[in-house]
Amino acid sequence: MTFFESLLTLLLVAVGLLQISRRLSLPYPAMLAAAGVAVAFVPGAPDIPIDPGTALALFVAPALLDAAFDFPPGAARRFWVPLVTFAVVAVFVTCAAVALLGHMLLGLPIAAAVALGAMVAPPDAAAATAVLNSTSIPQSTDAILKGESLFNDATALLLFNASLAVVAHGHLTGPIAIRLGLAAPGGVLFGIVAALLMRRIHPFVRDSLGGTLLQFCGTYLIWIAADHLGLSAVLSLVAYAMTLARTSEIIHNYTRMRVHSYAVWSSVVFALNVFAFLLMGMQVRTIVRQMQREHLYQALRFSAVVVLVVIVIRLVIVLTFNRVVSWRARAKGQKEPASLNQGILVGWSGIRGFVTLATAFALPSSFPHRDTVVLTAFSVVLVTLVVQGLTLAPLIRWLGLDQTDASERELQSARAALATVAIATLSHRSSPEAEQLRFVYSLDRDSAAGEAVSCRFEDYRKTGLIAIRAERKELERMRTRDQLGANLYLKLQEELDWRELTLLPEDHRQIEES
Repeated sequence: MTFFESLLTLLLVAVGLLQISRRLSLPYPAMLAAAGVAVAFVPGAPDIPIDPGTALALFVAPALLDAAFDFPPGAARRFWVPLVTFAVVAVFVTCAAVALLGHMLLGLPIAAAVALGAMVAPPDAAAATAVLNSTSIPQSTDAILKGESLFNDATALLLFNASLAVVAHGHLTGPIAIRLGLAAPGGVLFGIVAALLMRRIHPFVRDSLGGTLLQFCGTYLIWIAADHLGLSAVLSLVAYAMTLARTSEIIHNYTRMRVHSYAVWSSVVFALNVFAFLLMGMQVRTIVRQMQREHLYQALRFSAVVVLVVIVIRLVIVLTFNRVVSWRARAKGQKEPASLNQGILVGWSGIRGFVTLATAFALPSSFPHRDTVVLTAFSVVLVTLVVQGLTLAPLIRWLGLDQTDASERELQSARAALATVAIATLSHRSSPEAEQLRFVYSLDRDSAAGEAVSCRFEDYRKTGLIAIRAERKELERMRTRDQLGANLYLKLQEELDWRELTLLPEDHRQIEES
């Protein structure tokens, strides 16, 4: 088969697996990674190699920007202590523990062992977001996990680049040390400047398909430019996205483009995630096919030890931090910021993903014990993605952290608050139009107040949907009789779609991810 035919076949397999994962309420990243391993050993299965530089930009950059754009700076300020602990300290400790294993058990030089530790240390933003989006957990825990996954890649990649430089040169030279020292602050500054520049460009591409295309081009250009400049591409994108997301003009004046770009980004990032997770599993054949059986068994034993250490180290760090913070809060007579159950969940959520695998494939062919190191990185990704990914949802329920009901109450409360503001704004207007709007907003405000009001709102919803169905029949009749051109038909259809979306129940407005 050609590459295109192989790609199409894999995506069709993925579509089938996504339906299974959705019906079984399983996280799709775990199923796709496991399926990729199975596909890899099917005779005649396509061999799709990973180019590390291209893969990081292609798969990680959009997912990272998508997650960073939605991450509130207020959460970063509020949870800066756990974020620094998990995104920096935990990465260093995990890296050191794995490096010690690599040095003692494999005989790796210190720098090479640190490179191995840096590869397997950071949980992955795309993997964490893909799994957590299908669950409802306490807001503080969700913010910490997603915030951690934004910043820990930067820490790990800086460690990885530094260790590779030492492996290549025999020691850390002055120019390389300066470059690495400037990578993080320079990356943040570069991302902020890029966002300020993009603000200037936005008015020229507003409400256009080219504007949406520019969003993707800008994402990849920032990653590639930062990488070529020796800056942290991860921090550049995070700073760029968080700065751009706080632009008031985009928030208030770009409604049409925001709705369109959100839909496009959701679809594209999801498609890239699907292919990335499936592709990760398929790399097992490339990794093991050139290894002798005895060497493979030795490498698997070492990989098992590293996987166990990576999981245990994270649990120890998270639970220790959780208990120390809780003890200090109790000593001050304050409420615990996070329960022990929340600590267990955060500790078990250390899912590794594409960054780990891509950095493993980026190792030069002369890297000591390269085949064993790559297999170890793959094993860490596969085990955490499949084992931890599949058990997260049951663990959330077992720990009593399912916040579905609380999230629904919070949503209703926010809707009531917004409707109250709208009614107050219109209170001084006496026109029939204002009265009609006040009536609609009052239904929104009162819909969660009680069963009687809820029934009133449901009657309003059903009546509106009946009217829209009648309009659709008339629109189709006009089209059939050639009373409308194609463009006018599509415009009227879109107007009816928007009107119907405002009346549909919430569960009918969502596009399911898996």
